[in-house]
Amino acid sequence: MPLSDLPWWRWRARIRSALHMFSDPAFQRSAWLEGPGGYGDVTDAVYRLVEDSWLDRWSAEKYVGSVFRDSAEAVAVDGAVLRVLRILHQVGADAPAAAYLGHPDWAEAVRAAREAHHRLAVNDGDDPDLPPLPLAELRQLTARG
Repeated sequence: MPLSDLPWWRWRARIRSALHMFSDPAFQRSAWLEGPGGYGDVTDAVYRLVEDSWLDRWSAEKYVGSVFRDSAEAVAVDGAVLRVLRILHQVGADAPAAAYLGHPDWAEAVRAAREAHHRLAVNDGDDPDLPPLPLAELRQLTARG
């Protein structure tokens, strides 16, 4: 299925981008700890996850049919969002990446993000194991339409 078959597919693309980054420890080490640029930091990924969608305020279930294909996607996204936000609130919004990645609950957040990312990517017909897109490519993708 193409990503753009849902009404709010641009939101989906941004949410998927964030989940992808949260789901990949190797990416986190190379991009967030070593910082080659082009991907933003942890806080940028949180904003992509919740900024337009307000998933920090209400359930992803609200967006089934517009952003998410089904309730299973919504449940997986809610689980990832709650775990990531809990850590963000404990560590602080502008902490260095090492503070998030070193949090005792980070592995659980990564697992939940991986589950959500995998479900969304597969449902879109994409390979969930490809590396995350740089933000410039995400902007190009969401500018099309």
